[in-house]
Amino acid sequence: MATREPRSINETRVPPHSVEAEDSLVGAMLLSRDAISEAVELVSEDDFFQPSLRHVYAALWHLYTAGDPTDVVSVSDQLKRSGVLDQVGGTEKLLLLQASTPAIASASRYAQIVRDYSLLRRLIAAATEIAEQAYASPNDVQEIVDYAEARIFDVAKGNNTDNAVVIRDVLWEALEELEELYAQGESQTKTASTGFRDLDEKLSGLHRSNLIIVGARPGMGKTSFALSMASKVAENSEDPVLIFSLEMSRIEIGQRLLAGEARVDSMKIRSGRLVEREWDRISHAAGRLAERKIFIDDDPNITVLDIRARSRRLKANEGLSLVMIDYLQLMSSRRNVESRQVEVSEISRGLKLLARELDVPVIALSQLSRNLESRSDKRPLLADLRESGCLAWDTKVRLGDGSAETIGMLWAKGREHFEVVSATPEGKAVVALAKRVVATGVKPLLRIEFTEGGYLDATHNHPIATPSGFVRADALAIGGRVLALDQEGTVDAQTIASLEPMGSELVFDIEVVDTHCFYANDALVHNSLEQDADIVMFIYRDEAYRPDSPDRGVAEIIIAKHRSGPVGTVHLAFMENWALFADIAQG
Repeated sequence: MATREPRSINETRVPPHSVEAEDSLVGAMLLSRDAISEAVELVSEDDFFQPSLRHVYAALWHLYTAGDPTDVVSVSDQLKRSGVLDQVGGTEKLLLLQASTPAIASASRYAQIVRDYSLLRRLIAAATEIAEQAYASPNDVQEIVDYAEARIFDVAKGNNTDNAVVIRDVLWEALEELEELYAQGESQTKTASTGFRDLDEKLSGLHRSNLIIVGARPGMGKTSFALSMASKVAENSEDPVLIFSLEMSRIEIGQRLLAGEARVDSMKIRSGRLVEREWDRISHAAGRLAERKIFIDDDPNITVLDIRARSRRLKANEGLSLVMIDYLQLMSSRRNVESRQVEVSEISRGLKLLARELDVPVIALSQLSRNLESRSDKRPLLADLRESGCLAWDTKVRLGDGSAETIGMLWAKGREHFEVVSATPEGKAVVALAKRVVATGVKPLLRIEFTEGGYLDATHNHPIATPSGFVRADALAIGGRVLALDQEGTVDAQTIASLEPMGSELVFDIEVVDTHCFYANDALVHNSLEQDADIVMFIYRDEAYRPDSPDRGVAEIIIAKHRSGPVGTVHLAFMENWALFADIAQG
């Protein structure tokens, strides 16, 4: 009697994997942070076949991204806190992984093997799903074909890890596109110059290891401003500039650079409607730009961890003088977080760690919310940069000496560089440095009352700590729990009795170093985005709101925060057609 193999033969087979490669990779990561930096660029937690190593990788990833030690003791402690140390095999297993690692230098090769096998498993899973859909005799065959194409594309897309393209190649693409449109008739120092005389005088240039945030409303020219600085740094440095563009394609970035360098209308470059003399200027500008070491990565799905890994690799291979990211609000982290506010705070912290680790200035662009446009004076303030909320005047802040004072009085007294009670990511109460208190405007409040007594008045979007992480105030639920300090200073939890909208009033926030949180009415709350930045600059052009403004063609660069120097405003000329900022002539 004839026999045949079962239809889903993969069900009787062990999925492809390499225990040796997975063990060797995790062992190398336990031995070397450089191995971790190589691994996170190539693999994720889900790429491991062995569940126990997924836990170890996740612990290493958590410690590494937080800038904490990644030795066996620290990883063991992290696994214990997560309740999975025994599942992994205990500290003994971690030590065994370390001892059995053949070569730390081969970490990237181990990671590639792990990734390749993971890709094969995903391909098998996709093929199985496609086969099951096809065997079901669907009514719409084309729909199944589209589904199959999408599934295979998803698998293939996950195999692309490097998207940076050198400016020379970008310019050739941009010039080729221009020609097609036309044919259709359509030495290292501590600082680097910004390219703007008065701005350099205020900032003393761009300092290495600094995080510089440039914020503006759409249409103000923040991308053009940052590209001007990046191009100037590349012109004066032998080391490359690396640009991450999450919004624009590399062609669009190349066109903007060409427009500013050639002094040619950017609309003409996009349409290809150029005259002969403009072609000459573009040709000479392209030649100058091609000599500058500018790399452009236009991956729209990049995470802060990807940025750190790719920047680190470029510095190791070519050197690095500046990193620019356009823009913060389009970025995400790889892991699930409690709220977007917490996620953006983690991203800004990750970029500050990048600046310090690679010893280069990092420029991150930020798009401001439209709330500022409701004010009569629409010049941006630090409060407009924040994605976290704020607290009422009478909110009592637990100070480092055990006393408490209202946040409003701390602000009124101008208190700076004082200690507050804060918390580590693990929830342990610690004393942290508060740099200052800021008033952030008049906003509506939500009152959170607790069954144990007491309440907290916070804006609806303020992140409040719960046993499962930080949650927006307006996402809390009656009966839910909030982390708080008891009278003895021990971390406990309080139960929410009611949530009631209140009126609007002047509200405040505190900039806390390192831990980024503090106790308000004894409830643990998170604070703000700009705390990680060394410099915060805003762009304001009056003509964007008043077409008849006497300041047409003038941009205000508002230095709202400068950790090591003065704040103030610098005026630059803005030539919108060329997407170009320039110094205003003296005298």
